[in-house]
Amino acid sequence: MSPPAQRPTFGILTAPSQVDYQDVLRVWQEADATPGIDHAWLFDHLMPIGGDPDGPTYEGWTLLSALAAHTRRLRLGVLVTSNRFRPPAMLAKIATTVDIVSGGRLDFGIGVGSRPGHPLARREYAAHGLPFHDTERAVASLAEACTVIRRLWTETEPFDFHGDHVRLTGAFGNPKPVQRPHPPILVGGRSLATLRVAAAHADLWNIPGGDIDDAVRRSALLDRCCAEIGRDPATLTRSIHLPVDYADPAGTRHAVDAALAAGFRHIVLGLPAPFPPSVARWLTAHVLPDRPEPVAGHP
Repeated sequence: MSPPAQRPTFGILTAPSQVDYQDVLRVWQEADATPGIDHAWLFDHLMPIGGDPDGPTYEGWTLLSALAAHTRRLRLGVLVTSNRFRPPAMLAKIATTVDIVSGGRLDFGIGVGSRPGHPLARREYAAHGLPFHDTERAVASLAEACTVIRRLWTETEPFDFHGDHVRLTGAFGNPKPVQRPHPPILVGGRSLATLRVAAAHADLWNIPGGDIDDAVRRSALLDRCCAEIGRDPATLTRSIHLPVDYADPAGTRHAVDAALAAGFRHIVLGLPAPFPPSVARWLTAHVLPDRPEPVAGHP
């Protein structure tokens, strides 16, 4: 893959789980005031998927709207929204509200939803009375959701939609998002079926990092998915989520450099809780490329 000719951007992900609201707000406001950090993300789970299984977890979109109101510069989103949790027309309305609250800073992240083999993720469906359909149905539903959400954001007349999984009568979105024609769509996932959805619908594609060789292979596969539908692969920004190790900033920086060299231009750095003081400034000093002089101290 030829890397897109674009400036790399760097962001943070703060999982809203096993933390307090004030902890997340502090980190986001620090990041909002820190040059070099461009975007910030939450995840979309209703119960913990790590740590104390009975610990606190906040609903992602509600929290995102609050954080949007308390920041001014960062682009923001959910990495990624589970399409299994909310009907797509309702999700389109929620996302529009956040785009308006943020003044047009939303990046709309969406994916199939939790992996069926992850027991801590799977339990949240039964606990909230939500169905957990098989992967084939979930991917097909994701493609229809992307279509419906874009239409609700852009079309000026009510419409009906009769898909295999999504059925709407008299659907209409008002108000529209601030961003035109609509907020950027980020599709997350690594399966071939999900990559085909990304090729057809996404402005950005995200993959969880850790195995950069696998990420490169999936990115090449995405190139082929784009070619199948006549899309220029360079028009789809490659995004990767990389975990941060506070005790090994050099290792995290090496992972960032490897991702950049592989053509990923949208880097999301996952911050484990508890969040150290001044963690955003620490990232720019010790992890990000072209970083300023190191700040005193270490989280």
